[in-house]
Amino acid sequence: MRVIAGTARSLPLKCIEGLDTRPTTDRIKETLFNMLQQDILGCRFLDLFAGTGAIGIEALSRGAREAVFVEHQQKAAACIKENLSFTKLSDRARVLKADAVSALYQLEREEAFDIIFMDPPYGQGLEQQALAALQNSSLADGQTTVILETTKDAAADWIKDCGFTACKIKNYKTNKHLFLRRIQEDS
Repeated sequence: MRVIAGTARSLPLKCIEGLDTRPTTDRIKETLFNMLQQDILGCRFLDLFAGTGAIGIEALSRGAREAVFVEHQQKAAACIKENLSFTKLSDRARVLKADAVSALYQLEREEAFDIIFMDPPYGQGLEQQALAALQNSSLADGQTTVILETTKDAAADWIKDCGFTACKIKNYKTNKHLFLRRIQEDS
């Protein structure tokens, strides 16, 4: 696993041992950031369920103004801090060791994020809890893009109930990215 582009290009990133994290492959990460390239520079980025921090670090390397990493596992949070230090991106990053919903409540009243990336453990319903917490939050406004990584066959009919709509879906071999926006109520 490595940083694909930007100021930390080609630097290797550490992973934690075991199956507790499931890092996004370099190929999928590259495809994702090719799709986001117009939106990264100067953005405020939230990496929920951050694992090793590879997605948020890629955003910082490509010019994100700030990235907040949320990870509840101690080993993974320590790994993110090591990767940020190694890539010399710590000065624009914050790591919160907390579960996603608790972290969202901690961050409430801060300015909205431009991009929120979520790659929760599959099959536990954590993405539904996080989107429900974002539904009326200051952290996601009508301009925020929420990207949810999930299994290729995962249902997405529940997203509207959380106040979001899918604007784009990118399918890969075994998983997919759903690009979501908050549903704007007519005034």
